[in-house]
Amino acid sequence: MATHVTEQDISKLLSFLKGLSDQVSDVSSSIQSLLKKVDSGEISTSKGITFLEVKYHLLLSYLMNLTYVMLQKTEGRKLSGCPAVDRLVEMRTVLERMRPIDQKLQYQVDKLVKTALTGAIAENDPLRYRPNPANLRSKLEEEENQDESSEEEEEEAKPKKYVPPKVVAMHYDGDETVKQRQEKQLEKAKKRALSSALMQELKGEYFDGPEEVREGVNLHRLKEDKEARHKIEYEEDYFVRLPVTRKEKQAQRRLATTSSLKSLTRFDDITALDQTREDMPAKKKRKLPSKLRKKLQKSAAKKRKRKF
Repeated sequence: MATHVTEQDISKLLSFLKGLSDQVSDVSSSIQSLLKKVDSGEISTSKGITFLEVKYHLLLSYLMNLTYVMLQKTEGRKLSGCPAVDRLVEMRTVLERMRPIDQKLQYQVDKLVKTALTGAIAENDPLRYRPNPANLRSKLEEEENQDESSEEEEEEAKPKKYVPPKVVAMHYDGDETVKQRQEKQLEKAKKRALSSALMQELKGEYFDGPEEVREGVNLHRLKEDKEARHKIEYEEDYFVRLPVTRKEKQAQRRLATTSSLKSLTRFDDITALDQTREDMPAKKKRKLPSKLRKKLQKSAAKKRKRKF
């Protein structure tokens, strides 16, 4: 039985060795072709990734030491105290520690290899749209220094042309009289007064027509309304009455105060609707006596000097 097992092991070993010799011949042929390309200058090895170079050197040393250990085994020698085993353990540890770095650099390595093979960057590459730090630098000074001499020469050579000044477009009202201008201002004031909130409230109170209901949005109540709606939905779903916290009471009191202050401090100018105002003569400003006016000017000048 033991002899049968040994014969099977020998046959397997021979098959493995045959496959290994075939693979070695293929690898050696490909390496020879690569070496020829490097010697002829078809492949440039000056610009490469140093991380990959270290990794390849480690793998090559690992294979060499592994071959030496296999040679020791085939010759029947002991491996205890063999320096090749210690080197294998050390290089295997380094390769295992390099694996996370290799995974992080996998995308960049694949992109560089693809770019080297095709000669162009893929259109859907997300790194094409990354910000360019060179664009953040101010190139105005460089362009000014380069173009100053050329611009001066061109300006001296070319005849100067008249360039009209850029003026903001203004409405021309030179043909209007003072009375027409006052009438326009009065019309604008009447429109503002009629569209004021006070007139709208009076219209809604005394007008016999149907009342218009419009939907409005108050920015101060958006958050509070959302929280109140959520609270009502929770109470209706679970049949539970939630207590009102002190913070909610303060928020309700603050909103009520804000709305009341808003209504108190809203004053609309409706004096433009007063028809009797047009018939009344305009009041003239009374002129102060010259002595009193000079005293007031001197006191104002002294106050300004004290401030400074």
